[in-house]
Amino acid sequence: MPVSPAYRPDPRLQKLGADFADPVVAADFPQTILRFRNDRAAATVGLDGLTDAEWIAHFGRFQPLPDNLPVPLAQRYHGHQFRTYNPDLGDGRGFTFAQQREAGSDRLLDFGTKGSGKTPWSRTADGRLTLKGGMREVLATAMLEALGVPTSRSFSLIETGEDLDRSDEPSPTRSAVLVRLSHSHIRFGTFQRQAFLERPDNVAKLVDYVIETYYPELASAPDSAAALLRAVTARSARLAARWMAAGFVHGVLNTDNMNITGESFDYGPYRFLPRNDPNFVAAYFDQNGLYSFGRQPEAVYWNLQTLGGALSATTETEPLVEALNSFPEVYRGELRAALMRRLGLKSKGLDHDTGLVNAAFQALSDGGPRLRWEPFFYDWFCGDEGRAMAGPRADIYAGAAFANFRLLVGRTDPDRPERLDNPYFQSPEPQELLIDEIEAIWDAIAANDDWGPFHAKLAAIETARTAYALD
Repeated sequence: MPVSPAYRPDPRLQKLGADFADPVVAADFPQTILRFRNDRAAATVGLDGLTDAEWIAHFGRFQPLPDNLPVPLAQRYHGHQFRTYNPDLGDGRGFTFAQQREAGSDRLLDFGTKGSGKTPWSRTADGRLTLKGGMREVLATAMLEALGVPTSRSFSLIETGEDLDRSDEPSPTRSAVLVRLSHSHIRFGTFQRQAFLERPDNVAKLVDYVIETYYPELASAPDSAAALLRAVTARSARLAARWMAAGFVHGVLNTDNMNITGESFDYGPYRFLPRNDPNFVAAYFDQNGLYSFGRQPEAVYWNLQTLGGALSATTETEPLVEALNSFPEVYRGELRAALMRRLGLKSKGLDHDTGLVNAAFQALSDGGPRLRWEPFFYDWFCGDEGRAMAGPRADIYAGAAFANFRLLVGRTDPDRPERLDNPYFQSPEPQELLIDEIEAIWDAIAANDDWGPFHAKLAAIETARTAYALD
């Protein structure tokens, strides 16, 4: 394969040893049809020069990348699923394929898979991914990145030529293997497993690995476990706040779906809000609304408590409790910042920002069913009242429910207002990713193998990302 100066392999996971991951072999798929390759992401890891054949060899057939992991590793972990502990988890249809450094940030990135075949942790499952599920995840990560949410990036989607039976969608259905780039696949459940097995030595080993690999600034902390929990708490609070600002509902906030770098990943029954509704639920099986939109911060905090419980095997309880107690204040600050960022406005101090954010939520609540979540932030981006009042929702904004919001926006300076010069903001409507559009994109693929709407949507989301410039 072509070797670029940006290709910097740094395989570290095997250092943890056999208690944390198992070597596995990828499935031998009947076909490997390339459906999506993320060349923008590939350029950051020196792989954008691959031909399609080379790409398929590495990300469909999983030939090892040079000087990287010699074999894929399926990670071992446990987790709470809907707050019931499950000791029978682990990478059941995925593995870590490679690790390397990202150009510019120098972050360590994992190449993680989904649908790559059975592992020792598959239980009765087939280790596969539906093509529809892969397509949905590519769309989710693109939209979340555009809206400034810390997220994994879909790197590759390859159709694999198998017919899969699923109880929750028409079957047989087509199959795929997805590769994603993520800062880490070390989960809260990775710590939980070692604590459950009464291996405080391995909990301590994992703390040391995570600090050395992802939080080197904590190397000299007198209580490494408590320092790590405080740092993960801050990153997780930031993630929860960005979800809320994006109107995103993850749907399955189990502890095996939370990682230690505060990055969102593994998208199943997700939804983006059609309009403000704290009780909106993404997963049909979340019958009690445990992971509804408005309860996501609570769910993240609960998960952090389970991480603290696992870390208590290596340190005293009090400093862990202090670290956990930092969550509410950090979350409130991150939510204010995330909402101001989405509105394209500069901070004017705690009291003013709090009032503006509260007014925005109240206005969204009072705006009625016509006021969708994403168009609100689009209309008011950079606080341009003239633009908002010339748009299709002007009659809503002219109402009494928006009086306080309009007053506070008028007293706030825009942040980089030149962004409004981008042609993206000349359209009456923004890019959204509501469920009906996702289903329509899939229908074109399922009925006619028409990938045009899928690639057109990704191109449109990319236009939005560059216009908002939220990174």
